[in-house]
Amino acid sequence: MTYIPLFTDQISEGYVILFTGLLIVFTSLLSLSLLFKYGLPLMLYIYKVITKRKDKKISEIKVEADRNFTGEIAAAIGAAVHLYLDEQHDHESAILTIKQVKKPYSPWSSKIYGTQNRL
Repeated sequence: MTYIPLFTDQISEGYVILFTGLLIVFTSLLSLSLLFKYGLPLMLYIYKVITKRKDKKISEIKVEADRNFTGEIAAAIGAAVHLYLDEQHDHESAILTIKQVKKPYSPWSSKIYGTQNRL
């Protein structure tokens, strides 16, 4: 049995990888754009048909008032929220102190010994 060595050009392999990658990227972009353009409105229409709901406008929605909710309750809730948010932040002084630390001389970190030409 004889083996025939297959020599492929690396540049042609690069082109194959390039075109395959470009094909994958642009195909996925095209399919996503088609999904957002046509697929989502279709799904929303099907959902509306299935649920048989009528779309409501904001002006048609009635606000129900709670008679037990008074101004004192709203003030107490507002004060509690204000105190809670005020406690979350620490009040620190804005003074910054920088102390310079002097390192002692060490021959291990000196580069002068490595630059001399010793025989």
